[in-house]
Amino acid sequence: MGRLRAADLGVAAGVMLVHPVAEWAVHVFVLHRRRVAADGRIKESFSARTHRQHHEDPKDVDLVLLPVSVTAGLVGGAVAAAASAPDRRRGATGAVVGLLSLLAYEWVHFLIHAPYQPRGGWYRSRWRAHRLHHYRNEHYWYGVVSTAADKMLRTAPERDDVPVSTTALTLVEH
Repeated sequence: MGRLRAADLGVAAGVMLVHPVAEWAVHVFVLHRRRVAADGRIKESFSARTHRQHHEDPKDVDLVLLPVSVTAGLVGGAVAAAASAPDRRRGATGAVVGLLSLLAYEWVHFLIHAPYQPRGGWYRSRWRAHRLHHYRNEHYWYGVVSTAADKMLRTAPERDDVPVSTTALTLVEH
């Protein structure tokens, strides 16, 4: 929507600063939301159920990427937010950077679960932390693209400081 301005860079920086915390919060409060008993039945949100299935079979690439319906909702939400922003130009910048952040999340998450073996330091650290989340203890190492929120919120301890969880593959507490 025209030339890049300082305000666009500010919006982009803001989205990039928020991304690690948002990624962590969604992982903790939406994807790892516990089942609840109601009306004599166990109920579970769609997002928590599909994420639990991902934990049950982390090597199933079909369970790695976000469901199409969720992706469509996020894209639609970004477009709606951009269109309704007081400054549409900055709204568009926020939407584009937010969707690029989502793409980065999906790509990194896909690579972590694919047979690809990382070589670079940054990617290797992401690969290791996410594998610890799946195979050691599901209550730690929530970040996929960034470890910033995990470090800030103390959910990125040293591997040996965390016990092996019996529920990492099921996400169902006994």
